Parts: sequence; C-alpha cells; structure tokens
Amino acid sequence: MANPTKNSFEDDLTALENIVEQLESGELSLDDAMKAFESGVKLTNQCQKTLADAQQKVQVLVDKNGLESLQDLDDQEA
Repeated sequence: MANPTKNSFEDDLTALENIVEQLESGELSLDDAMKAFESGVKLTNQCQKTLADAQQKVQVLVDKNGLESLQDLDDQEA
C-alpha cells in the first residue's frame, strides 16, 4: 500500500535542512543526534529517489519527442 501521507520533495528537503542545522548546532545528546542522523539518511534517500524518478520522466519525454538527449544548463550558450 502506498504511503498516503508522503511529503513533497520540498517538504523532505526542508526537513533535511532542519536536521542538518540541529546536528551542526552541537546541542543534541548523542542519542538524539543518532536519531536525527538516521532520519536524515532516510530523507536523503527519499530525495534522491524523487530526483531520479523526475529525471527518468524527463528522459522519457525527451525520447518521445525525438530529441537526442538532455543537455546540461551549463553547456548552453548565454
């Protein structure tokens, strides 16, 4: 069964940023820091999966429209 309360990419990224701030503050106990780190790893994996899925969808659209490949924004002329 799919997770009906799945957060958006932006929500996951914000939560991850908050965890990083907490860990960098040095104010968490070791136990709390480990729990936060574990949550951060899960959020990182979810964000990476979301980005990979989006990239795959874009590639399918590019392929469907007969374009050769995706082009990095850095490679485009200004």
